[in-house]
Amino acid sequence: MKWMLVVLVNGVAPVNTDLVFDKFSDCLSAEAQMRQHYSDAFDAWDRVAAARIDRRSDYRKARDLEAKKLLSNVGTCVPHGGGDSVAPAEQPKPPAAPSQQPAAPPQPAPRP
Repeated sequence: MKWMLVVLVNGVAPVNTDLVFDKFSDCLSAEAQMRQHYSDAFDAWDRVAAARIDRRSDYRKARDLEAKKLLSNVGTCVPHGGGDSVAPAEQPKPPAAPSQQPAAPPQPAPRP
């Protein structure tokens, strides 16, 4: 079975990376490398921001926002079926069924 690395942006929105691995352990290793890359990017930003931002409260707010932006992206390995296009974010939609309930009578307009 093949495995594909999918990134969950902000921990929610899945993004297909098209990175396919033969072994699950290789996929997990790529996910760990991705996580380390985001951590390194945050550390680099933090060093620059600490030197540039004068007010401590502004620095704290900016650091929290940057941490949320960079560190909330996570990767996950999902089975890859081998098709040309794989979209893990797509979920099958149930067919639209006509409403079986009678329409409610219209409400009278409120009086002033």
